Amino acid sequence: MKIECSSCHKKYNIPDEKLPKDKSISLKCPACQNLITINPPAQAPPINTLPEGEALKKAIVKGVKDLPPMPQVIHKARKVMADPNSSFQDLAIVLVTDQAIAAKVLKIANSPFYGLSGTVSTIQQASVVLGQKTLNEILTMASASQLLDKPMPGYGMDPGEFWRHSLLVAFGARIITGRAKPHLAEDAFAAGLTHDAGKLALEPYVAERKEMFRRLASGGMSFLEAEKAILGFDHCEIASEVCKSWKMPENITTAIRYHHYPSRSEGDFLSYALHIADTLALNCSLDFSFDDVESSFEDGALEFLDLTQEEALKIEALMLESVQKTTETIQAE
Repeated sequence: MKIECSSCHKKYNIPDEKLPKDKSISLKCPACQNLITINPPAQAPPINTLPEGEALKKAIVKGVKDLPPMPQVIHKARKVMADPNSSFQDLAIVLVTDQAIAAKVLKIANSPFYGLSGTVSTIQQASVVLGQKTLNEILTMASASQLLDKPMPGYGMDPGEFWRHSLLVAFGARIITGRAKPHLAEDAFAAGLTHDAGKLALEPYVAERKEMFRRLASGGMSFLEAEKAILGFDHCEIASEVCKSWKMPENITTAIRYHHYPSRSEGDFLSYALHIADTLALNCSLDFSFDDVESSFEDGALEFLDLTQEEALKIEALMLESVQKTTETIQAE
């Protein structure tokens, strides 16, 4: 280190290794005996230990495998339902192997929404009375409620909020597809329930950067934009990895990947349906006017689905009604 006496201005060169690194020392100038104070070199700012960019994305994708899996009984039940030679008894045998799921299926089947309050007592009876399509929907709800009914502090969601929003989007997406493409209704419902699965993977990383997100939000940036700005990617991108981990069908994975910007989906109907349902669900949860919500739709999204403002508002009302009839019944224990 080079030092200079403030009195006689004589300069000296002192080897760094002979100077303490964490405290100041005072030496007399050999020429004039003036006291020279030497301070330790300024400490470099602490290195940001939080991974960023591609390194962070790799860490998150690697961590996807640690997310709770979709219950195996769901995959087995869907295989049975896809087999034209299977019976309701075959399905019942599979479902009763997971008592938690079986109990939840019966609770949902007896909810006011399905109009069978207190009349369904066995899985086989539920299969016969409700039919495979409705039972598949109930299975999806039963399994998803176990995964999604949790607090999300990074995203500012209390227990139950994440689940309720997911359920709103599921009903909305099913209603929208049921109007024009009823064969997609089941997939739309499943996509709606799991459309924000990427947030499950991002939650701990968002939580540890919460102050950064708060600063950007105070400047008017959306949470999706903030994810991009801070993390380098958003929850939609990570969601595709979660969908692979959960063995979700490709069309559902695509819809979830593009539900915030369906115009990038190359005209995928399910992506547009999910986008409209998600935006309407936000309107159900926040104090927005429809004009505010309409401005949140991607340009041309309503037109792509051949929906008017009035029809969208009716769908929103049906979404709320459906959730109100089922929420208490399917709340996770």
